[in-house]
Amino acid sequence: YICLTVSFSVLAVTCLLVTAGQDLSLFVVTDTGVIRVKAALYGRADRETCSEGKPPQQLSNTKCSQHGTVDILRKRCDGKKVCELNTNIVRTSDPCYGIFKYLETNYTCFPATFSFNFSTFHRLVLLFFADEGQVIFVYGADYGRRDRTTCSYQRPTSQIQYVLCSNPTSKVAEICNGKNSCTIRASNSVFGDPCVGTYKYLEVAYVCQCK
Repeated sequence: YICLTVSFSVLAVTCLLVTAGQDLSLFVVTDTGVIRVKAALYGRADRETCSEGKPPQQLSNTKCSQHGTVDILRKRCDGKKVCELNTNIVRTSDPCYGIFKYLETNYTCFPATFSFNFSTFHRLVLLFFADEGQVIFVYGADYGRRDRTTCSYQRPTSQIQYVLCSNPTSKVAEICNGKNSCTIRASNSVFGDPCVGTYKYLEVAYVCQCK
């Protein structure tokens, strides 16, 4: 077998000097597949990036970056078509006090298949199958609700109005990666309950690749 994956790499940068009440956002969007974060930096690595109009003292430290930023972005964005980031999500510390910081994200867009299953009052099972000689590779998964339309048929408004309760989960990858077929139950007992009373669903982005 010969496996060919077509992807392209994108570098996204947003500039921010963290001050009280500031909450700047960075949107990462792909029309060709799903996001896979390759690298990320929150801090400053040079004097040129996001330097226009800034005094020298705010650009003086070029070796300050927050540890673990790439893990935060991967948990938030991997396997999604659209990902929104802001300072509240990324900033867990101040790697360089008084320095004008920026968020730099290097990501790739991969083609992927999306599967949905829903659960709150039912324990439905999601099945994955790969062709012979191939195995499953999960890019990312979310359990909860991110919009009002997915898995909403005949559901009362009260069960689909809360759309900010989707939690990224690595359990699907842990269970399914490297297998030719996989069965996983979409239920609170497996993934916890990110929003009580909301009709939830399990969203998975995955590909089948050569074994």
